[in-house]
Amino acid sequence: DFQMGVWDTIIGYEVTDAIKNPNFTRAYGYTIEPSTQTGIRAAYLFSETLAAIVGVADTFGPQINQRAFPARAESYKTYLGSFTLTAPTSLGFLAGATLTGCVINGFNAGANAGASADQTSWYIGGTINTPLKGLKVGASYDYAGVSQQALSEANYANATALYASYQATEKLSLHARGEYASSDALTSAGTPLLGATKIVAATATLQYDLWKNVLSRIEFRWDHSASGSPAYGGEGAGAAPTKKDSFILLANVSYKF
Repeated sequence: DFQMGVWDTIIGYEVTDAIKNPNFTRAYGYTIEPSTQTGIRAAYLFSETLAAIVGVADTFGPQINQRAFPARAESYKTYLGSFTLTAPTSLGFLAGATLTGCVINGFNAGANAGASADQTSWYIGGTINTPLKGLKVGASYDYAGVSQQALSEANYANATALYASYQATEKLSLHARGEYASSDALTSAGTPLLGATKIVAATATLQYDLWKNVLSRIEFRWDHSASGSPAYGGEGAGAAPTKKDSFILLANVSYKF
């Protein structure tokens, strides 16, 4: 299967369309990944247990038709590849469990405080069913790294997340996510990329399918600066952080066409 143009990135546990994710808010791993890329990719299903994707993109993304030139040669491209292993039906309750690995290497115009640099991102993650009917667990790890280059210092960002989903009834499901993320990278405003150099976060979501194609969620999220310095608060662009904790309670209703 070949796809050419603009497509959602192949890396990560969560996808761009939030309605397809177990939680409404994004994980930190998602924030250090490209969301879309422009180029050509090919997917091939070797068997019921192994699938792979390879591709070539203009840049790391997500800006459409962005170029590495003039910072790099006009022919400089971004290369990506992934594999997915799926447990066969012969493995009982483990059937359908997945393990995915991915790597992307290319030019990122905003890799470190807005300075362009070559970046490499790695990802590994998977989901697995449990003997308890309706309970599924998952895990993911993201790493993004930039080596020292002409306009950019070496920096990194990584994020680990654990997921659990329980289908309590036909319409009611519960979803939980725990995270740890760290980074020494800065934004163009000079603030920590993730809000703090080290962060712990927990998210709990109650989902109920009101009617056909209508999905409703109530979600609570807690983010905590584990680096010993405030990460949240302050008003206005560039305001200094004033709090070490952030609490969010939200409701979300979506209609699926």
